[in-house]
Amino acid sequence: MSRDIGKWILPQPDIEEDIYLSIPRLARVVPFGYKVDENDPDVLQPIPMELKALEKAKVHLKQYSYREVANWLSAHTGRRISHMGLKKRIESEISYKRRAAAIRIWAEKLAKAIKKAEEYETQRVGAKATCKETTSDT
Repeated sequence: MSRDIGKWILPQPDIEEDIYLSIPRLARVVPFGYKVDENDPDVLQPIPMELKALEKAKVHLKQYSYREVANWLSAHTGRRISHMGLKKRIESEISYKRRAAAIRIWAEKLAKAIKKAEEYETQRVGAKATCKETTSDT
């Protein structure tokens, strides 16, 4: 015997004023949360309400399916997004964050390597003095 569990209602997002930046248009498809700028078709203007709702949707994905969250997001914002579109958008953001973190780590390692190389160059036998060292000694 099956029992009706009722409807699940997702909590509504708190809309606060955040500052979102314009981004360049890289593809034909305009991503959810952005619209084409009227003055420049190569620039996408943010839609703060949609981007804020998308942030809430990311939290809801921990508890609900992509399909349920996409339906909630479409109903709340008035702009249609499929569950696969939502999944691609979330996965691309995660990918960009991972790439940015990796590049930051590489930059830190590069800075350490450059510093270490400079130490070895100045401490080696037969190293010549730089212009800075010779002018400060006289």
